[in-house]
Amino acid sequence: MSRPFDLDPLFRPLAILPGVGPRNALLLEKLVGGPKVLDLLWHRPVDFVDRRFSGGVAQAQNGRVATLTLTVGKHSPSKRKGFPYRISCHDDTGAISLVFFHAKKDWLLKQLPEGKSVIVSGRVEYFQGQPQMVHPDAIGKPEERSLIERIEPIYPLTQGITNKLLNKIIASARGMIPELPEWQDEAYKKRHGWPDWKDALLAVHAPQGEAELSPLHPARARLAYDELLANQLTLILVREHQRAVEGRSYAPSAVLREKVLAALPFTLTGAQQRSLSEIDADMQRPLRMLRLLQGDVGSGKTIVACLAMLNAVEAGHQAALMAPTEILARQHAQTLAPLMRAAGIRAVVLTGRDKGKVRDTLLSQIRNGAAQIIIGTHAIFQRDVHYHDLGLAVIDEQHRFGVQQRLELASKNEGVDLLVMTATPIPRTLALTAYGDLDVSKLDEKPPGRKPIDTLLLPVEKMDTLIERLRTKTREGHRVYWVCPLVEESELIDLAAAEERFDILRQTFGERTGLIHGRMKPTEKDAVMERFIAGDLDILVSTTVIEVGVNVPEATIMVIEHAERFGLAQLHQLRGRVGRGADQSYCFLLFSGPLGVTAKERLSTLRDTEDGFIIAEKDLELRGSGDLLGLKQSGMATFRLADLSAHGELLAAARDDAKLIVSKDSELKTKRGAALRTLLYLFERDQAIAYFQSG
Repeated sequence: MSRPFDLDPLFRPLAILPGVGPRNALLLEKLVGGPKVLDLLWHRPVDFVDRRFSGGVAQAQNGRVATLTLTVGKHSPSKRKGFPYRISCHDDTGAISLVFFHAKKDWLLKQLPEGKSVIVSGRVEYFQGQPQMVHPDAIGKPEERSLIERIEPIYPLTQGITNKLLNKIIASARGMIPELPEWQDEAYKKRHGWPDWKDALLAVHAPQGEAELSPLHPARARLAYDELLANQLTLILVREHQRAVEGRSYAPSAVLREKVLAALPFTLTGAQQRSLSEIDADMQRPLRMLRLLQGDVGSGKTIVACLAMLNAVEAGHQAALMAPTEILARQHAQTLAPLMRAAGIRAVVLTGRDKGKVRDTLLSQIRNGAAQIIIGTHAIFQRDVHYHDLGLAVIDEQHRFGVQQRLELASKNEGVDLLVMTATPIPRTLALTAYGDLDVSKLDEKPPGRKPIDTLLLPVEKMDTLIERLRTKTREGHRVYWVCPLVEESELIDLAAAEERFDILRQTFGERTGLIHGRMKPTEKDAVMERFIAGDLDILVSTTVIEVGVNVPEATIMVIEHAERFGLAQLHQLRGRVGRGADQSYCFLLFSGPLGVTAKERLSTLRDTEDGFIIAEKDLELRGSGDLLGLKQSGMATFRLADLSAHGELLAAARDDAKLIVSKDSELKTKRGAALRTLLYLFERDQAIAYFQSG
């Protein structure tokens, strides 16, 4: 099945639009997030200017935008540099000056010839009691009045693209919007008073007032629902096809699990036991397990995953655990080593660092089944890694790992069970859009004996006092993370700031100070991190977010510089690097004031709670769903029209609708099904489309 013919105009390149040359096409592509006409149409206005005031000069109010029909009078170019060029104009009710700075005389004489009648639109301001208009927004001939005297949408812009040009280009694109078959349920659409798809898209680009800019306006809500439905339909179709691959049934491990539990220095929390029962139940069914294990920092996910892997191993199959970085893979192996020994299981570690004969030996052990548990980075799922019989794959820190990667992994063996772990508490709505193809288990308790982290807000002026305090603490054997802020625009500025901080701290802490930044090679970062873990460094300065999951119980102090620049979820992740041992831990949030309302609320929330799930919901509320948890880099769904902080209820409805559609018409063969295929193409949901193409 190829893309419906009706959609072709929307998938044409931006360069076909009048006024878009090669240079503009590149600027526009960067601005609207893609090279197609459709990307331009998804680019929404954020404000509007009402140019419909059309009285005379005498009625024009100070500070208001007016559209006036004027007779051009005398041009008065400035004699002195830096002074304005003035043009006297009038109508039947009074006189007004048009004012231009740095203006070209020839251009002005051509646009505003003396004695001619013109239309001008712009903000009227009174100067020394006389009305004037500085740099009118629009100048035209009297017959162009209807084009100027309207409500003009204001769009987000980029350097080199003006609002006037963008309006003109979007006007051409609007003429290419096709009529499409209706994919919405008619009764649901009617109940919400939603327009047809084409009318909704046209309305979004022609706001008539504040109400039309609201995410809850019927036109905008309709388009948001379309996007959410495409997202949910894709996830459910992916899940159905994944589930259709016959799974295997594993009884919960009895012998091995008993040995491992006996070797644990603690008992499982209620949340760990509950999650394990859910996993056991999944693994006993002959369908493939597709489950997300969501646990806050330090809630004990690794042990749950270990106990789940024993189910496969006891049944004579292999299990694999994939971590996002080499340090984390080796750390998992270290944590699990005594437990594996107690159970008599052979576990191996395979990362990109293993080369030559060592690698060959590991590969042959994986191939012949001598390796029962395989721990490593994405290297364990590369093409040349062949498993004897992989039964369960566990992926750690999944938000770097989108639906597409999950599908690739699942193809390693027939019916491999999949358990995904994330230490990032995710708001319910986001979990649905990102992990809608997975069942969810939650670890919402901390292991006993962990003390709450003392979180303190500190103005940057008190930094010297803080450094003094750290000197005392490091003498007592404590270790410190010091995180420098990220300035999105420039990695080099970040680096300079971090190196400067590193130099200042080294004057106090000497050689026992380390630095990690984004420009270092992974092996260099690992080497510094390993020195910190081993206790050869007291203080670690870092620009990058310190690796999620790294476990250094002796690190009890976290300092976050310019904490007001970080998102809430990110601050929570960082704070979770400390508080992993029995000692009291501290997190210092250094800010340079005065703080804005949102920053203040963000930092206070962090100070008042350690519950990652509360923090994640608050983060969504404060930031909207723009780029929560750094999802842009991860291949997770990002939305152009839906805003999860406003459209949460629509998401739940789209979820129910998608389930119903798939249960009744999994091949999308009905009349509505065919229209829904158009919807999937419109939102480029390739994973779902691939299923129909392959039949």
